Amino acid sequence: DAYGHLILDFLEGNPRAREIVERDDGFIEATDGPEPYFAPPRRWPSAERRALRWMRGRVLDVGCGAGRVALELQRRGHEVVGIDVSPLAVEVSRRRGVRRAEVCGFDDVDASLGRVDTVVLFGNNFGLFGSRTGARRRFRRLEELGVTRIVASSRDPYGTTDPAHLDYQRRNRERGRLSGHLRLRVRYRQYASPWFDYLIVSPDEMTELADAAGWSLVRVLEGEPLYVGVLEPR
Repeated sequence: DAYGHLILDFLEGNPRAREIVERDDGFIEATDGPEPYFAPPRRWPSAERRALRWMRGRVLDVGCGAGRVALELQRRGHEVVGIDVSPLAVEVSRRRGVRRAEVCGFDDVDASLGRVDTVVLFGNNFGLFGSRTGARRRFRRLEELGVTRIVASSRDPYGTTDPAHLDYQRRNRERGRLSGHLRLRVRYRQYASPWFDYLIVSPDEMTELADAAGWSLVRVLEGEPLYVGVLEPR
């Protein structure tokens, strides 16, 4: 639970906590710190702030982390369930005031969580759709559960000039993958997460993935570094 230890340490007063993201080609990058996981709305990416008005009904916050999105939606009067695969992240969310947060992976979402109208995936968490085949499966699963809207942020993978990223994207395309299909793990101190797939996509690619599963990208809220897509079943 590398990520969970990171945000718990930050919550408990360690301002030097830093997350290391490792890619399967050996590329390693340190983040600027976990402050964005705790940020109030005024410090969110502009597209995520604007997207708050697209939430409707009962909301499932997938990858809730430290609870920033769930807390703001609660403040706005929504009933919210936060889920995260990290037990310590769920503990942090609860300690910060999220009324219902549970340890649960994206693929484990089922009717036991109750009715869900909107699924929110902020913080670039459209990435949790994982891959082209994973996206099709997860879109269809959410529709089966009665979800009528997904509000998700991503970043356009083509906005880079870094040769290491461009080479990785080229290798992905040669293997029949989307350019922004990442294989990652998170490290913090002596902790390391399992490897997982994470998908960053352009708006056109988000449209393609949604169409393949019977969904539509009905609105794109532009912004930097993230944009937000609003998706609904057809």
